[in-house]
Amino acid sequence: MSGFIGWLERLNENDGKVRSILRRSLAFEPGEYVAAYPYVEPFLKDENSQQRRETFYLVAGIWAAHWREEKGAVLVPIGKACANHQNSSGSTSTERRFINLLDADRDQLPHRLRQMIVLLKEQPIDFGHLLKGLQYWSNDQKRTQQEWARDFYRNLNDENSAETQSEKDSN
Repeated sequence: MSGFIGWLERLNENDGKVRSILRRSLAFEPGEYVAAYPYVEPFLKDENSQQRRETFYLVAGIWAAHWREEKGAVLVPIGKACANHQNSSGSTSTERRFINLLDADRDQLPHRLRQMIVLLKEQPIDFGHLLKGLQYWSNDQKRTQQEWARDFYRNLNDENSAETQSEKDSN
């Protein structure tokens, strides 16, 4: 768990309104909902990068919207969570939405990421990993997008490979 997500978890334990305020912040551009400042700003302190600040506010809001009490759950990166969702639901729209997320520019990212997180409501997301990846979203080499795609297709293909092998064994 990242230091920031741990910070949010501790705040949540002490103040029941943290999640509702951070969820509400998703209706605004990241970093523009004043009521969220007391929960994010103390962690950021001397941070001057506007892009980085916006990333922290976005992740805080998404964490709050997705939060559920799951002590000991195995958290998974978003690519694997998307693959798990597609494998369990059989929905091919998951892959299309995932590709749209990977193709999102910085302006589209908050909207597409919120949509994806809603779709993954049953998946235990690793928000620390998500935060780290989003900080490098605009990297020219698209390392975050490539890492998420590898996670998705490796896990999607693992399930498909297991099914194919099972079919071969039964014949």
